[in-house]
Amino acid sequence: MPDSGVVTRDPNAGARRRAHAASTPGSWTAAAVALAILSFSYGSPLLVVVGLKPITAGLGSTREIVVLAAALSWVGTGLGGILMGWLADRIGIRRTVVLGALMIAAGLAVSATGSLWALLIGHGLLLGLLGNGAMMPPLMVYVSRWFEARRGTALALISSGQYVGGMVWPSLFEHAMARYGWQATMLSYGVFCAAAIVPLALLFLHPAPDAGAMPSEMVVTHKQVRRRVLGLPANLVMAVLCMAGFCCCVPMALPQSHLVAFCSDVGISAAGGAAMLSVLQACAFASRQFWGWVADRIGGLPTLLMGSACQALAIVAFSLTQNEAGLFAISAAFGLGFSGIVPAYVLIVRELYPSSEASWRVPLVLFVSMGGMAFGSWWAGVLYDHFGFYGPAFASGAVFNLANLTLVGFLTLRHGWGRGGMREAAA
Repeated sequence: MPDSGVVTRDPNAGARRRAHAASTPGSWTAAAVALAILSFSYGSPLLVVVGLKPITAGLGSTREIVVLAAALSWVGTGLGGILMGWLADRIGIRRTVVLGALMIAAGLAVSATGSLWALLIGHGLLLGLLGNGAMMPPLMVYVSRWFEARRGTALALISSGQYVGGMVWPSLFEHAMARYGWQATMLSYGVFCAAAIVPLALLFLHPAPDAGAMPSEMVVTHKQVRRRVLGLPANLVMAVLCMAGFCCCVPMALPQSHLVAFCSDVGISAAGGAAMLSVLQACAFASRQFWGWVADRIGGLPTLLMGSACQALAIVAFSLTQNEAGLFAISAAFGLGFSGIVPAYVLIVRELYPSSEASWRVPLVLFVSMGGMAFGSWWAGVLYDHFGFYGPAFASGAVFNLANLTLVGFLTLRHGWGRGGMREAAA
């Protein structure tokens, strides 16, 4: 037969390797280590959330400015994820995560010096861009390459690191700040975080099985997929996903960034507010495993639509409740609802686009989504400083959530409900 010049590699070889890897202990080891690393790294942004009032008083500033540090850490994490996703493909996930751990420690050390500018630079540049930016986005791509059949479950598991951290750290931070002050607590946690993450990365983060083979295989196999997705230009669908991510993360940020301060404003103790935040994160962790199970059966877009609808209901309930028992119940409901949203975005990207594009498409979606988290945190502070209470902030969050439901609903209708529709859309 004459040489046609067409690459004739088996288009299913990479999929078979990944499916085999998913059935071995190595894949779940990678997921478990990623979960542990994220449980430590995502404790770092919670320091400003728990210490919002004492940090504001100590710096002689306003909540709007101090909460900007938390917002910048989210923006930095998202933007850094794009850079670090590219870097991880070149130097390996192990070195990338070690660099991130050291930058988190440096960021908290700089933030603890007692200057407002140091707090903003430490959180935005060091802790966010170079620190957590090297954690969640690259690790999500890394673990997704270990799995095929149970990818949704694996992504749900590792993204729960944020909520494991949310269960464990807020109450410990509150006690430490009350006893030693917010600066000593920041500095100590930075050292502890690096000491915990670096050995885990060096010992357990081995190369993913398809990291080197997949790009060359997908160039021919997925050429048409890159041009049209869901019957639309591929990058148009990407833009809609990014806008949806921004809109859903604005309301997602409100309770996570302001719950402790909100509780204090309505007469609930700081310890009670920290416990409420832990309940929210615990429920998010527990339900995220359920959402991963759902996503493996019906696909990423329907899962995202369901989670966003649950989040919208909880946001409205927050604006109508001020008693402690009610807020504990709503915090639990909010955690149960929103927890399936972030891994659903990653799963959608992996379902619609080839693996070779994951190292930049996944961090891009996460960057815009974290921009929504940052804006939501900051915007709630602006509205609070203007009105003196959080009602307008929760109302604006509901509006953003409605926009998200509209965008996600449009994409869901484009591919149909469930796995069959997703496969047809990608064909």
